[in-house]
Amino acid sequence: MDPDDHTGRESDRHARAVWSALAEPGDTVAGALVQACGATSSLAWVADAVESGRADWSRLEEAAGELDATLRRRVDAAVTRWTPRWRSLDPDRDRAAAARCGARLVVPGDAAWPNGLDDLGALAPFALWVRGGPPTATRSVAIVGARASTTYGERVTVDLAVELARQGWVVVSGGAYGIDAAAHRGALLGGGTTHVVLAGGVDRAYPVGNAPLLEEVVRAGGSLVSEVPPGSTPSRGRFLQRNRLIAAVSHATVVVEAAWRSGAASTAHHAARLLRPVGAVPGPVTSAASAGCHRLLRDGVAVCVTDAAEVAELAGAVGRDLAPAPAPGATRATDDLDPLARRVHDGLSRRTARDVEQVAARAGANVVEARAMLGLLELEGLARRVPAGWVVTDRHEERRGEKKRLS
Repeated sequence: MDPDDHTGRESDRHARAVWSALAEPGDTVAGALVQACGATSSLAWVADAVESGRADWSRLEEAAGELDATLRRRVDAAVTRWTPRWRSLDPDRDRAAAARCGARLVVPGDAAWPNGLDDLGALAPFALWVRGGPPTATRSVAIVGARASTTYGERVTVDLAVELARQGWVVVSGGAYGIDAAAHRGALLGGGTTHVVLAGGVDRAYPVGNAPLLEEVVRAGGSLVSEVPPGSTPSRGRFLQRNRLIAAVSHATVVVEAAWRSGAASTAHHAARLLRPVGAVPGPVTSAASAGCHRLLRDGVAVCVTDAAEVAELAGAVGRDLAPAPAPGATRATDDLDPLARRVHDGLSRRTARDVEQVAARAGANVVEARAMLGLLELEGLARRVPAGWVVTDRHEERRGEKKRLS
């Protein structure tokens, strides 16, 4: 490798680590700056603007192009909100904290970088802090849902995750209580891999009650992933923003339970905006825990999924991961009859013999039509002539089965 290339890569890596601490997740101004100027140059420009107290627009426009008044106001406002945090940045401290918990920094261009994140554009994270295996997968499904889940929701989630893991799918979720935790547990029970996308630092188990589960994820070859440095605390805004990462690193998103307004529904909408398939598991119409799923289905954001085969079809390759056709339901001996023959059959009794005139009256047919249909039913083994008239045969199913075996 050319020494200059290596130096440039390390400079970019360092700058992205700083950006991950400087800007809040989902900061589109920061994302646009890094996209337009590169992580290193944009960070140097911000440093100069913060230290000097003024923005050198000419220097920025050399890399980013001409900025109109609206864009300048947005960048000015961004520099103002970045300034207080700039004073407390300590990249060496972040790297040391990562080393203590066994985490590493992953940036675009690394083999462990999930390429799906690039589809976020200016909303893409600057870097990922990762514990465990690489957070990449050729076949991945996000399973998300309510923290206040029901027994029904958790059972469905575990069943889905177990079977998907057995089929080689990687399960992605957010590590929270409820459906998220059930998804991770199910993947582990199925002997598979699962990735946890966190709203805080990878050295902070949140919620604390799931700490053993998160450690088991790492031991099983999965990963804990965050776009903020170790030591960062989760917040409501960060929880909402991490949902876009869950959607972006997955080939499809499935919502098992969600309230009318919920983070899980937010993940589904992020996936839809990225043109990723979205599935929702229906629940009882009386359950508030499934109201968000029903809303996604009603609005056309999601399709109904009820088992792992349907999820795999949703997320998989066209023509390769098709769900098996449902088994045919129970058939009746009269299913293949034309409408008139079926009405004549309905006009017969199993116990009481009826003559042709009675059958015709009950079937709404004339006598000629009734006599012809009775002959057909007799050939089919569905009716029988007795001295007093006609009855439904007691052995029509057996005789029909014999006919099918001979054909």
